[in-house]
Amino acid sequence: MWEMNEIQQQLHIINGKQAPDLLITNATYLHSIYKKWFTGNIWIAGDRIVYAGKDMPAVTEGTEIFDAAGKKIVPGYIEPHVHPFLLYNCETLADYAARLGTTTFIADNLLLFLTLGNEKSFTLLDQFAKMPFSYYWWTRFDSQTAHQQEKELFRPESVAEWLKRSDIRMGGELTAWPRLVKGDPDMFASITTAKAAGIKIEGHLPGASDKTLARMKLLGADGDHEAMTVEEVEARLLHGYGVTLRHSSIRPDLPDLLKGLVERGHDVFDHLMMTTDGATPSFYSDGMMDKCIQVALDAGVPPIDAYQMASYNIARYYDMVDLHGVIATGRYASLNIIEDEFHPVPTDVLSKGTWLKRNGESTGSLGTIDWSVVAPFAPPFELEDSDFRFDSAIGIEMVNDVITKPYEVTIDTTENRLSEEHDENFLMLIDRFGKWRVNTIIKGFATKVQGLASSFSNTGDIILIGKDKREMLRAFDEMKRIGGGMILTENGETIATIPLPLGGGGSIEPLEILIEQQNELVQALAERGYAYGDVVYTFLFLQSTHLPYIRITQVGLYDVMKNEVLVPFTER
Repeated sequence: MWEMNEIQQQLHIINGKQAPDLLITNATYLHSIYKKWFTGNIWIAGDRIVYAGKDMPAVTEGTEIFDAAGKKIVPGYIEPHVHPFLLYNCETLADYAARLGTTTFIADNLLLFLTLGNEKSFTLLDQFAKMPFSYYWWTRFDSQTAHQQEKELFRPESVAEWLKRSDIRMGGELTAWPRLVKGDPDMFASITTAKAAGIKIEGHLPGASDKTLARMKLLGADGDHEAMTVEEVEARLLHGYGVTLRHSSIRPDLPDLLKGLVERGHDVFDHLMMTTDGATPSFYSDGMMDKCIQVALDAGVPPIDAYQMASYNIARYYDMVDLHGVIATGRYASLNIIEDEFHPVPTDVLSKGTWLKRNGESTGSLGTIDWSVVAPFAPPFELEDSDFRFDSAIGIEMVNDVITKPYEVTIDTTENRLSEEHDENFLMLIDRFGKWRVNTIIKGFATKVQGLASSFSNTGDIILIGKDKREMLRAFDEMKRIGGGMILTENGETIATIPLPLGGGGSIEPLEILIEQQNELVQALAERGYAYGDVVYTFLFLQSTHLPYIRITQVGLYDVMKNEVLVPFTER
């Protein structure tokens, strides 16, 4: 981590021969190992804490001195389960989160893995490592959909290249865990490689039975973040899982889970972590891990435990306490200065020795990432009349934002425009290179949406939804024109737009602007009959085969429970 010349400089500070870069005096700070508040002084050189204790440095000439009297200091918050591509990108999400005290991410590599390949992905990861923010990653073992190139993409040799990196801390999440139970050799090989490297394996086990939890533990799963009830938390703890409690836009479970644990008198907070699990932008309008800590405080969790669940517990579980989660010698200088333990939004944020927030104000962005390795969104084809044929007798019916079931299509789909008297819409999934398409009807999405196009999806392919084939084509053309995005059109006009110029999947706007854009689209869809809360997850999970019961995928309409294709894709 640190070169010998850097360590020598740090030793000179301890030996009184050199001044630290930053000195925080009168510091009342949380010591995560003692689980107590200590008072002293924190010496910092570059991005590292070189001393935390009662003493003052012998030399302070040129040192920046920050007097922390009257405040408290806690370790920088850690988000252990980030999907950094839900319209935002890795850079803008980190920039926003850091100002709220979340200075470390453990992030999903799925979109990078599927769209860039390893070499290009690693050039981005190397850039993130140089930011005044701590990015770690997990590597997937499956695509969480029926992907045409699943076996080729997720070869153990390709996955192993990720597992060799020092910034990989997790394998999974295992959305295709039934394949593992059935003996999938490639997935088992990747898990074996990860375990040999000391990397944690994260399950994806919503509603799992006691026996399933046992089976998955034997197969290598270390943790899980899918507990939706207190009983499910208890079951995972009984089997020795690392348990991460979720508070996200699609599953805001944390308040009820923590209140239930407190009411039952379970003193298990040392063994729990928290996550927002890749929430959509608007969910972050009132915070990230600071919000989770506030939920814990409001639920009656002791303050120190609340902070530990968003810092030290995560660092300990992922074997990072030598760098994160403890305010002590040798760790990264990532600190949150708060008014008191009941107000987790920091007034000042120090990340890797760099001030990102001072006196309640941002000090600037984290830097600039070179995104040139991401190819622009430029589909090399036009849609034709023949593409707008919807003759499948099997459709998709929405049960809620993300759960779908099959239904029998009885409406006349040869018309160019469907009636607004019902909630059935045309639905297309189109290969981003124009090689194939899947056409069906979706029921329950909305009643008055004429044309909606999205280059944001699970696989980077294109989704079109609407009542009017001409408006769907118009939305598609507008999406191409702007270089990717989510586009709602009506009567020849664009009603709402979220531009996504990063490969068609990511915005380059600050999160505050992206939140406004998302809210405008959500409001416009609500006015046109979309009855659910999270349309971004609807688009993301239309292809996701880890959820029941029917999905539109690269291989066609897919029955998840029967593991079979109901209607195959059509070549173009």
